[in-house]
Amino acid sequence: MKPRPSPSLLPVLPVLLAATLLPALPARSTELEFAGHTWTVRSGRGGPGPNAWDTRNVWLDGQTNLHLKIACRDGQWSCAEVTMKGRLGFGRYEFQTVGRLDRLDDNVVLGLFNYPTRDVGPDATHEIDIEFARWGRATNPIGNFTVWPAEPGLKQVSHGFPLELPGDDSTHRFVWTCEGITFQSLAGLPGDGSRNAPVAVWNYRPSEPQRFISQEPMPVHLNLWLFQGRPPKDGQEVELVIRDFRFTPVSGTGSVPPPPAAPQ
Repeated sequence: MKPRPSPSLLPVLPVLLAATLLPALPARSTELEFAGHTWTVRSGRGGPGPNAWDTRNVWLDGQTNLHLKIACRDGQWSCAEVTMKGRLGFGRYEFQTVGRLDRLDDNVVLGLFNYPTRDVGPDATHEIDIEFARWGRATNPIGNFTVWPAEPGLKQVSHGFPLELPGDDSTHRFVWTCEGITFQSLAGLPGDGSRNAPVAVWNYRPSEPQRFISQEPMPVHLNLWLFQGRPPKDGQEVELVIRDFRFTPVSGTGSVPPPPAAPQ
């Protein structure tokens, strides 16, 4: 089993980072290999936000865990994003994270999602999202599952949920078929000895799935960014770790598989 990284801290404290995180391998190029896939590291400016995106905010540590950081350099805030070069279709998507997602600043967003290329569809279509964000308001639930319709002009459907984690580790999944999508968030990591109890489950099954659920393969995106480009309210940099990403193909037809039972 892949070793887990040392816990990340929110906010990130530079003095402690040297002691808690393995030596970093910064992503100076525009590509990296992670979880068996090639990813493009984003740079420049643009949405969401809009924000500045910096390759220095993305790196792999000595255990090949992917680090994403929101940093402030010379008074300028910048964010992190990687995009898979390939495309994935119907299947089970799993994201293993390290960091207190339940304690993110109100202006910080972690996105784990797929997103359409131009040949698949325009913005606000096809996308399947797991996001942790309060969208600038402390009273909003921090967990968000969202499905954007395949047909332009239709409204997205979302499920918000509170999140309380007993520690740094958590696992987030969706199973996507042509007829429905099942989302799940769990405390802990697979195989770590914990019960991995689900903290949120949402089964989305629209009556007209061809209109409301994408039928096209898409790249996966992982990003850490600032809502409307606003700095964190606490003024602190943020660092999170994606320990692993796993994809298992499933048939596009038939019912959405139920979430796996928690280990006893």
